[in-house]
Amino acid sequence: MHMHVVSPSVTSTALPPASGAAPDAQRWTPRLWGILAVLCLVLFLDGLDVSMVGVALPSIGAELELSTSTLQWIVSGYVLGFGGLLLLGGRTADLLGRRKVFLIALAVFAIASLLGGLVSNGPLLIITRLIKGISAAFTAPTGLSIITTTFAEGAARNKALSIYTVFGASGFSSGLIVGGLMTGIGWRWTFLAPVPIAVAALIAGIALIPRDRPAATGGYDIAGAVTLTGGMLLLVYTVVSAPELGWTHPGTLASFALAAALLTTFVVVEQRVANPLVRLGILRIGHIVRASIAIIALFGSYLSFQFMLTLYLQDVLGWSALGMAMALLPAGMLVVLTAPSADRMIARLGTPRLIIVALAALSLGYLLFLFRIEPDPNYVAVILPSVLLLGTGFALGFPSINVQATAGVADHEQGLAAGLVQTSMQVGAALVLAVTTALVTNGSEGAGEHTAQEALDQFRPGLILVTLIALAGLAVTLVPLLRRRRRVTDDDPPAPDAGDLMIEALRN
Repeated sequence: MHMHVVSPSVTSTALPPASGAAPDAQRWTPRLWGILAVLCLVLFLDGLDVSMVGVALPSIGAELELSTSTLQWIVSGYVLGFGGLLLLGGRTADLLGRRKVFLIALAVFAIASLLGGLVSNGPLLIITRLIKGISAAFTAPTGLSIITTTFAEGAARNKALSIYTVFGASGFSSGLIVGGLMTGIGWRWTFLAPVPIAVAALIAGIALIPRDRPAATGGYDIAGAVTLTGGMLLLVYTVVSAPELGWTHPGTLASFALAAALLTTFVVVEQRVANPLVRLGILRIGHIVRASIAIIALFGSYLSFQFMLTLYLQDVLGWSALGMAMALLPAGMLVVLTAPSADRMIARLGTPRLIIVALAALSLGYLLFLFRIEPDPNYVAVILPSVLLLGTGFALGFPSINVQATAGVADHEQGLAAGLVQTSMQVGAALVLAVTTALVTNGSEGAGEHTAQEALDQFRPGLILVTLIALAGLAVTLVPLLRRRRRVTDDDPPAPDAGDLMIEALRN
């Protein structure tokens, strides 16, 4: 369940409303519809690509003889490339022009997709996924920026953003089915199928998206981007390889030390560079920190759960790729059905309540699966209830967390706040997946080499981890509401919540 929603700051309008018209009365010309269609198609393609590849992982592993720990890099490579360079992508669009950055990144995405379908080597395949993640780090913030600078603020922009969001959710849901069908033909088609779609979007984008001038001046924070991405890549690699090499092995300890040094350097760079990727002072805002923790709990736990479920159902129980896709489809459909009404639910109930319900549903889904799963589970009685709860959690939590992350933030830092929570989502998910993989592999080369019960026992530590992560996110979200309630009935000063404790640690 993978949607990219970033809210960059707006500095210009590429296609202003018709002369004499109020902003909310902007006329939707065929060209406006065409621009929106191109942007929606690219976001749809992104969701389609992620879910298709997820379904195909067991087939990829079988043909290329990849271990479980190597397979996770096909997922982690993408999300780390995306999360590590997302903020740089938005900044580049401001400096070079949105149209140019969007079209170049889309062309790179198409080429990487083609190469991914042609290679027969695990490391090369992972490199193509990393490149695709990097390209998404530029198309995602730039695409939304084109929307916000093309459609007038008010009804026109809200309508465009609503359509855009639905396409992101629909891409993931469609990708499950398309991925199952493509994998049935051959896993390479899950990489090749997006190529003609990307090329068509590229041609249409060249024709429809208007030329624009750079919207900002200044420089790039290349050092920040390199140290953040390099540090996270090395940290994930170390966590994944440590079970085989040994947690106390000198190589493991040196790798951890180097990753820590790179991430520390990132913090130092952000404090001194003229145009930082992240203004560290924004981390003193409690609700942004809590939103970042919540999105890690939501997406990190779900991505790891889907990774384990896919391997278990296909490698161990022998389900087909299409059967696996159909098993997860209800979760994606819940996101599609609720996306159009998400703004109304947020307005009526508020983001904290919806995030609490979302993480509670997610936690309950994992708990039900953890305590009811068996070597040959009944789908309707055991798997479907968890899938529906996870879909509910994602449908309610994803938009609510993104709204909370940007609430009350100054206009000139809206893009930073939204980019920060999206970066937390991608990078945090990669780290959670790395730890999960380390727990479930534990020196083993694959779940398929074991009986169903042995494989289930092997996956259980990972299931416990994702459950604990979801519960931790729920606790961080709950504490501030409990503090407010206590203030009404008790004059004693409230204890600091987890978000405040993290803020204090960052200050020190």
